[in-house]
Amino acid sequence: MSQNLKSPEFDYAKLKAVGTNTFISANVEIRRPHLVSVGNNVAIDSGFYLTTQAQIGDYIHIAPYITCIGGEKGKLIMEDFTTIAAGCRLICSGDHHLGAGLIGPTIPDKYRDDVTYGNITLKRFASVGTNCVIMPGVILAEGSVLGACSMLTKDTEPWTIYVGTPAKAVKIRSKEKMIQYAKELGYL
Repeated sequence: MSQNLKSPEFDYAKLKAVGTNTFISANVEIRRPHLVSVGNNVAIDSGFYLTTQAQIGDYIHIAPYITCIGGEKGKLIMEDFTTIAAGCRLICSGDHHLGAGLIGPTIPDKYRDDVTYGNITLKRFASVGTNCVIMPGVILAEGSVLGACSMLTKDTEPWTIYVGTPAKAVKIRSKEKMIQYAKELGYL
């Protein structure tokens, strides 16, 4: 893929691992690249900001201007055939703001408010619409979809579409073609 694009690319040598046919824009900020693995057939667009660990599978698209925060204790896991649309915010850790301590990542742990840490996981075929927010510890089940401008605070059910703030299940998603095509590509 990178041979077909004429945009400047990220320095892949900084990553823990990177597959083939992958394009990562030079206009990304990956704070801990040594904790990031990227699979095959991946496109990561400009403006991706990542402070956590990441495990990114095959056939992935991370659209422009996505933020994934949570520091070294957080992790983004994207299994094969997943996507995140433009403008999303993935929060792998967050202060409680309830007065148990001071707020912010620069505060020593002894003086810091309670913090929730949790990986965000997109299981195979999961997809996130534009401008969504996902909170710590959430798992998007296989084939589930989060509709545009939604906020996800709880795990989803497989092959179900969620919308709203907070997101609620609204429809079951068809899966037969997606599974067939993944098998034809040598997956499953």
